Amino acid sequence: MSFETISVIGLGYIGLPTAAMFAAYGKNVIGVDVNKNTVDTINRGEIHIVEPDLDAIVHKAVTDGKLKAVLKPEPADAFLIAVPTPFLPIKNEGDIPQPDLKYIQAAAKSIAPVLKKGDLVILESTSPVGATEQMADWLAEYRSDLTFPKTHGEESDIRVAHCPERVLPGHVVRELVENDRVIGGLTTKCSEQSVELYKTFVQGDCVITNARTAEMAKLTENSCRDVQIAFANELSIICDELDINVWELISLANRHPRINILQPGPGVGGHCIAVDPWFIVAKTPKQAQLIHTARKVNDSKPQWVIDKVKIAIADFLQANPSKITKEVTIACYGLAFKPDIDDLRESPALNIAQQLASIHSGRTLGIEPNIHELPNHITNIELISFERAIEEADIHLMLVDHKEFKTNKVELANVIDTKGIWK
Repeated sequence: MSFETISVIGLGYIGLPTAAMFAAYGKNVIGVDVNKNTVDTINRGEIHIVEPDLDAIVHKAVTDGKLKAVLKPEPADAFLIAVPTPFLPIKNEGDIPQPDLKYIQAAAKSIAPVLKKGDLVILESTSPVGATEQMADWLAEYRSDLTFPKTHGEESDIRVAHCPERVLPGHVVRELVENDRVIGGLTTKCSEQSVELYKTFVQGDCVITNARTAEMAKLTENSCRDVQIAFANELSIICDELDINVWELISLANRHPRINILQPGPGVGGHCIAVDPWFIVAKTPKQAQLIHTARKVNDSKPQWVIDKVKIAIADFLQANPSKITKEVTIACYGLAFKPDIDDLRESPALNIAQQLASIHSGRTLGIEPNIHELPNHITNIELISFERAIEEADIHLMLVDHKEFKTNKVELANVIDTKGIWK
């Protein structure tokens, strides 16, 4: 089948680069997003996120007439759904977060009116096991005049598959092309057509499996990473208790040829590693014991960091008896969920800074070189420059190892370094 027009639903950190890549390789691409500002920005040939090299690709694609953004879906040959999968509100402390498929359902409902026989629908959103089948059921409900794989197998009018994104923020443009893709169709033909589509630009292997295994593959990758980080984070807490330099310890242990311990930090953030393990735990709570424990270890690390700051404030006041608490200024270096990006989603650094600002009567400063202003709902953190923070702060909390902080090492008193770059 020839895919001449591709529609990407959701123009965020994954959807926009994916849309731009198809356009760069000659396809006509229609990007769909519910945010008018996002749509207008892209149609000007600009981008609303920070991702190296993406701005030039989008600008050329829009200028060449290969990419346009719209608010409502239009007819296409293939539809890629790249919308968030959040969680339902937690009712009681300790409850396991439950995934909310409302955005996937809304995306399915939005494309249903423009579907035609022969179209391919691929769910790229990271999702709990069974979400692709659920999406197909919704589509079948909205378009009873078309047939789907569940009832008509290989002869269905609409092909449906799951292909999770597997890219690293900051390297998305390169990894979209180079990384292998796991493709799980609801039938063999669904998988084969999906491979044909992705081979438009993917140089890595496109490995075929079933939809449930493809869904689980992405969750497994990030859950494995989460468990490894939890070990490092727990180790850092143990070493702090035993007065051992955890950074030196890990460096020494990693000299063993079969040991590769990760680096600890203030927690785990982002839209993948901090989220995806809960999809497994929610589905199989009795079986996912280790994964659940790792989540609890990593989710508890921000509070441990906050407690360290409280101790630092108390020590500072004891050393400076003329000062009171509201005269103490805390600087939080880094607010994004990982180095050298602007993404604040599920960021433990931002969470820590917000909590400190809410409990501390003095100033709380945020130093984030990748953003120019904080979201409107964050009102109690002052976003200032690195140079000002060095001069004005009394307590220095290193949260994200941005390149600017690595290359501007300074000798400071009262430092809490959760990334080991200043100590």
